[in-house]
Amino acid sequence: MTTDRPPLLEGRDLIQLYAAPTGPTQALRGVDVAVRGGRISAVTGPSGSGKSTLLAVLALRERPAGGELRHRGKLVSGLSRRQLQGLRRREIGWVAQRPTHSLFPQLDAAGQIEEMARLRGVRCDPLEALDEVSLAPLAKKRPDVMSGGEQQRLAVAAASVGAPALLVADEPTAELDDESAALVLRLLRARAERGSAIVLATHDARAIAVADTVYRFRHGVLSGSQDAGRDHALTIDGQGRLQLPPEALPLFPGRRVVVTVVDDHVELRRAE
Repeated sequence: MTTDRPPLLEGRDLIQLYAAPTGPTQALRGVDVAVRGGRISAVTGPSGSGKSTLLAVLALRERPAGGELRHRGKLVSGLSRRQLQGLRRREIGWVAQRPTHSLFPQLDAAGQIEEMARLRGVRCDPLEALDEVSLAPLAKKRPDVMSGGEQQRLAVAAASVGAPALLVADEPTAELDDESAALVLRLLRARAERGSAIVLATHDARAIAVADTVYRFRHGVLSGSQDAGRDHALTIDGQGRLQLPPEALPLFPGRRVVVTVVDDHVELRRAE
């Protein structure tokens, strides 16, 4: 990713483990990532590839089991639980895959906006915030009487209050029709233009199309990334491994290749 902005978050060789009946499972395996303000980053990949885990780590909701994560240049591992809680409250907007997990069940839509503004110490007109996602008429409705799409739009609007330094959203357009998805993506772009770093996990082509950077995940590994208007770049991990894109795999049915270094590039050909 080429930009003059220093990273808001920077991860090096990130590892995350989860307990499983067969023993610890690596959800992240040596991931390097940098998140900068003013940009929308989309994290893509099949279900179970590690997208949601990466989002939880970047949103400071989980500590990585290994590697190094820095926030504004400071090691996150050196921050106390109280410091992390303060950062999440003031600087990080979070939209869970199930939007009700990001909302206060006892508050109506206007109350959601007011509470987020209070927590972040900013001023915000609730009706204006709701109008950005066409929810002003539902200002007095609680999430439990809203449709799934309305809950999703409300969760994004609440997370966006005050243009937080980082806004992390897990599948924010998954349940939305084209009109509602356009509202949400327009809001996210507006926050990026105000300096927020936006990170989305998504399968949605509509969200991927508006991203400045697309990260591709497979099996807990960052297999490649692409900035808008640039070539698709594969990622070589610390052990010299890279993952070929799925469309290249049929070229190597035996899964064996001959690697030849030629001047300033590398050639791969099928092993006989």
